[in-house]
Amino acid sequence: MVLASIVPTLRAESPATRVAPTLNRGVNLGNALEAPREGSWGVTLEEKDFVLIKKAGFRSVRIPARWSAHADPRPPYLLHPEFLQRVDWVLDQARQHGLSVVLNTHHWEDFHQNPRAHAPRLEAIWVQIAEHYRDRPESLVFEIFNEPHDMPAEIWNPIQLGVLRKIRNISPERVVILSSLDWSSVKGLPELQLPKKDAAVLATFHYYAPYPFTHQGAHWAKDSDRWLGTRWRDEKPEREAIQKDFQTAADWWKQHGIPVYLGEFGAFEKAPMEDRVLWTRRVARTAEQLGLPWCYWEFRSHFGVYHREKNEWRLPLLQALLPGANPAP
Repeated sequence: MVLASIVPTLRAESPATRVAPTLNRGVNLGNALEAPREGSWGVTLEEKDFVLIKKAGFRSVRIPARWSAHADPRPPYLLHPEFLQRVDWVLDQARQHGLSVVLNTHHWEDFHQNPRAHAPRLEAIWVQIAEHYRDRPESLVFEIFNEPHDMPAEIWNPIQLGVLRKIRNISPERVVILSSLDWSSVKGLPELQLPKKDAAVLATFHYYAPYPFTHQGAHWAKDSDRWLGTRWRDEKPEREAIQKDFQTAADWWKQHGIPVYLGEFGAFEKAPMEDRVLWTRRVARTAEQLGLPWCYWEFRSHFGVYHREKNEWRLPLLQALLPGANPAP
């Protein structure tokens, strides 16, 4: 897949177009560093995770991180050295195993209650991250904020662009991912304000439609037990719904000349496995057909493509993502 070919308005040699293909076929290392404390949600990252991911055929990992739990609450909002060192280790492991990385800010609930009050802390955190990783290769990509929601565009856009300007003062060409509103949905893309003359930005969206299927039985989703037994058969109307949503993202890319990254998609473990496989395959192939790099949610927790108790791949799900994958035990 040659991503640059579908966007003639964006120079093929630009950082964004150069880096976007390296993020394709990724997997989120979820429920680890974005937990209140690593391990409290059942996942502690290990070196073997990176070995398994690379051997299976994935090309990148996305690292959700709860920086707000590891930074002082008052100015100058210093990051805690022990957490920074832990992130260093994760990035080192990814680099050693030839995996590109998206590093984000995840699960900052207080921010959504009062975004303007927390904006200076978000900026300060990203200044420290950018300074600390300024010499890392371009295989490290920053994502300013995960799934912004419950705020209008006139509040979110200036905050995100303000953080981007702070990063640009330190790393002019580091690729940075901008998040749309409405939980980073396709519907949020039209309201996303873009910087002027910045060839090192991507936009992102997440995909969990239809939600009653992908989140049936998920304990944090209201009324999710009522959705248990919801099926997904890969029938024509279902396929057309995914095609329409993804075409919207691809059209936005063509209109603005900004690559679009599918940063999350997945179905919770209580959905029937045969349906999860059908849905996952359809989402991944549709994204690829339209040139959208993707990253599955997630590696080895409740949406996991890897079974952490059995220490083995859920092979049908893995092969839905990576056709022909058959990693040795």
